[in-house]
Amino acid sequence: MIKTFKEIINYREMIVNLVKKDLRGRYKGSVFGFLWTFINPLFQLLIYTLAFTYILDSGIDQYYLWLFVALIPWIFFSSSILGGSTSIRASKDLVTKIYFPREVLPIAYVTSCFINMLLTFIIIFITVLVSGRGIHLSVVVLPIIWIIEYILALGMAMLFSAITVYFRDMEHIMGIILQGWIYLTPVLFQIPEEKPAAKAIMMFNPMSPIILAYRDILYDGVFPSAERLLYSLGFAVIFFFIGFYAFGRLKRHFAEEL
Repeated sequence: MIKTFKEIINYREMIVNLVKKDLRGRYKGSVFGFLWTFINPLFQLLIYTLAFTYILDSGIDQYYLWLFVALIPWIFFSSSILGGSTSIRASKDLVTKIYFPREVLPIAYVTSCFINMLLTFIIIFITVLVSGRGIHLSVVVLPIIWIIEYILALGMAMLFSAITVYFRDMEHIMGIILQGWIYLTPVLFQIPEEKPAAKAIMMFNPMSPIILAYRDILYDGVFPSAERLLYSLGFAVIFFFIGFYAFGRLKRHFAEEL
């Protein structure tokens, strides 16, 4: 495993080039181009805000902000897993023709999504300031939350990208799972404190402490719970090594399967 890590580091220039290619090509040929990085989440924010403020009445003060600071990280997480699961198959020509550590592909894809999220955080910071809540000292913890979420997303992307090579239905299965997963994460709704069983299920979800941490920092202006973050970090590290190990075992026959 250490040998593979060293090999990946040696191919860091390839990762950088793949990330640049993905960021440039993501909206290539469209009228608005890179602006879609900001337009997509803003439209989702508008739709959810209209639905849960004026139709379903969430009862949450400044729901648009409450939602926005959680929606952007969720989009990164779900996009990383869904797109990352096809990263090997999408690069069939590279995999079958030249040698390089295959881990480079999901790493590059997730990193591209991560950079896309960081750029969108510019809009989040502007929205927080415009809302009147302001940026508080707790924002210094934000990079730690980013790293934890990145590790979790990368571990899952590596695992499912390897499985999808052999079981191509996994791509569609993950799409369905992610549609349900958002409702087990406090992105659109608050955690139901009055329902202990539902609360326990949602808090078992490793994305829940991450989403709550974003809200603590950007919505409430307080420091997030260290205990909850350690739980998510532990889960992220475990899943990263599971994904890395499974990928290493399955990558040996990628070329034949593709």
